[in-house]
Amino acid sequence: MTVRRFAVHARAAGGLLSILLFAACTRPAATEAAATVSADTPATAAPAGAVARGTHPDLFAEAGYARAEVDARIQAAFQQLFHGDQAQQAVYYEDGGNEHGPMAYIHDVNSGDVRSEGMSYGMMIAVQLDRKAEFDAIWNWAMTHMYQDDPKHPAYGYFAWSVRTDGVPNDEMPAPDGEEYFITALYFAAQRWGDGEDLYDYRAHADRLLADVLHRAPITGATSRGPMTAVNLFDHEAKMVRFTPDQANAAHTDASYHLPAFYEVWARVGPQADRAFWSEAARVSRDYFAKAAHPRTALTPDYGNFDGTPWAASWRPESADFRYDAWRSAMNWSVDWSWWAVDPRQVEMSNRLQAFFESQGMAGYQSLYTLDGTPLGGGQTTGLVATNAVASLAADHPRRLAFVRALWELPVPSGQHRYYDGMLYLMALLHCSGDFRAWLPPGPPAARAAPERR
Repeated sequence: MTVRRFAVHARAAGGLLSILLFAACTRPAATEAAATVSADTPATAAPAGAVARGTHPDLFAEAGYARAEVDARIQAAFQQLFHGDQAQQAVYYEDGGNEHGPMAYIHDVNSGDVRSEGMSYGMMIAVQLDRKAEFDAIWNWAMTHMYQDDPKHPAYGYFAWSVRTDGVPNDEMPAPDGEEYFITALYFAAQRWGDGEDLYDYRAHADRLLADVLHRAPITGATSRGPMTAVNLFDHEAKMVRFTPDQANAAHTDASYHLPAFYEVWARVGPQADRAFWSEAARVSRDYFAKAAHPRTALTPDYGNFDGTPWAASWRPESADFRYDAWRSAMNWSVDWSWWAVDPRQVEMSNRLQAFFESQGMAGYQSLYTLDGTPLGGGQTTGLVATNAVASLAADHPRRLAFVRALWELPVPSGQHRYYDGMLYLMALLHCSGDFRAWLPPGPPAARAAPERR
């Protein structure tokens, strides 16, 4: 759920050659036992993804930046956004503690609230940077103030998507992208740091959340917005993430909530009985992106129908356009290509998207568009520059490095809009440096390789 949602209801291939060319610019993988291409692999085989190769691509190295500079930039961005001046720089705020330890929240300064989106992003950033103290403090705050543990409440088993900084909900219902990032960050924490006890038994909490996401039964009950009925977060028939579990709008989706790279992780480390579903959900999301991306611009709408068409929600008709949520779609499909290399359509979509933005002028493209590319204003924003750089993980046209350099040239976001821009900026630095990794248990290559390719 993005920073600029205005209504309460608004919860509501490349070839083998290109892989070889940048192999020297990759970073070590998070997995302890890397899969390798065997000597008898046919020369025409599709490139293995980062998980199977054992390395995550370093786009900054490809663009000519020294590793020491990259590491310094990432650490400076983290220090500013997590521990900088609270009036103009930080989005991470320490907030006392309880019997489980310290607590902290990620503040959407512009909107004046705390969002499950930002909290889960904060945890993902922390686990990728080996910052366990910050990870645990955010998780403690989220479970204390955002998680719904009343079995009679329609949001039972989920996190309120928006609460005040004192923990009082603005809207008790969830935005599913928060749950998706929470779950994956917890699985990565379990692998990177090991499981602790109670609140910090990361894998147990991830398993429980993932089971509720898929299997939670419908619940009708009172909410701050009146009686509601809510269902699970993934439609079993469509095999897609919902826009909201609120039954009135549950038959819709949001392209930027589709995270096939994460579903592949769940298909490997989640509850055994559901792994086939998550593997299929990853396939369906790849197909969804191919349908939802405009045939010329590759822009996706903020909200969509399960068939890939845009959804103009009655309370927000502009949701049929490319707006703040949709900035993340290309990031999502490009990370999926980088990690798993299953669907070559993702390469073409990133090439198409970057060609469109290049045609708009690298220094001046807007942040809001109709799907066919008519500008709607918004100016150029750090968040979109960041996600367009991550699209270079899938793109194979030479222009891809211009988008990486555009990210590098930006300062760390500060001021009123530092929350959404800052979170996307820092995650993009990690993606483009090879430091945003799939932390998975060691195992034989076959257990971690991508599913059968198209």
